[in-house]
Amino acid sequence: MKKKEKEAINEYHLYADFPDKMQFEIRSLSDLIQEHREDMAKPHIHSFYQVIWFKSVTGKHFVDFNEYDVSENTIFFIAKNQVHAFDHNTDYEGFVINFSEDFLVQKENDVDFFLKCSMFNNPYQIPSCCVGSGNEYKLDEYIVQMQTELKEHDKYGQEELLRLYLKAFLIQVQRRKYELEQLNKGLSPFIVDEKRTQLIHFVNLIEENYTKGLPASQYAEMLFVSLRTLSNLTLQLLNKKPSEMIHERIVLEAKRLLLHSEFNVNQIADKIGFEDSSYFIRYFKKYTGQSPTSFRKSFQ
Repeated sequence: MKKKEKEAINEYHLYADFPDKMQFEIRSLSDLIQEHREDMAKPHIHSFYQVIWFKSVTGKHFVDFNEYDVSENTIFFIAKNQVHAFDHNTDYEGFVINFSEDFLVQKENDVDFFLKCSMFNNPYQIPSCCVGSGNEYKLDEYIVQMQTELKEHDKYGQEELLRLYLKAFLIQVQRRKYELEQLNKGLSPFIVDEKRTQLIHFVNLIEENYTKGLPASQYAEMLFVSLRTLSNLTLQLLNKKPSEMIHERIVLEAKRLLLHSEFNVNQIADKIGFEDSSYFIRYFKKYTGQSPTSFRKSFQ
């Protein structure tokens, strides 16, 4: 991983100096902590996806202003551009899998798989899953297969094999997550059907376009549905209007920059698409109950 130094949150890239290198790696969590413990404990983002498997030791992990418990065999799924940070525990054992979207998504059915892999693409769920003791042996097998394959050089079909192992790993975790959701009373599993796939498409479109100030009706056009259809979808699955989801993403980015950058309010307003900083201040206060400055000071 290579860090890009900038005024805002530290951003890490996978083999940034070697764009032709396969955008996939597996690292020992303990080795990574020893090498980068100070940087990992600071809020940061990646331009790639990350799977963090904590195999032992309890602690905390921080993802977008929320603190989550780490227990034995907890796996976190960090999407690209998502702010997260480790605690200062140096005793963790486990693995970190880093991969780019382009590595996993090679053809249309890969796109479909990735969208259905709602662990990364659903901001309305906890970004972790505890696979539990006794369920990890299958995942260990895939880790070993991937590590073994990575030791080979220029072998026929290497990337394709690694993609298959990664998919198998993610599917096994997704299965376990569904099982846990079904065990929790009152919590229905996030089974991916046509409606939920469309919802994830909408979430992805927001991620790509939230700085452009597009109305919900324009997102509906991009999804080739009516605004009413889109509204019915989000209300049914999340009890939220499409416009609420757009506002939430804008406010989330504003919070990230207020807490994890040195940009002033005017600069932040500009970065997230507001031409008028005074309107941004009113907007932020409307959805958070605080001015941007007050929000920033409350965390200092």
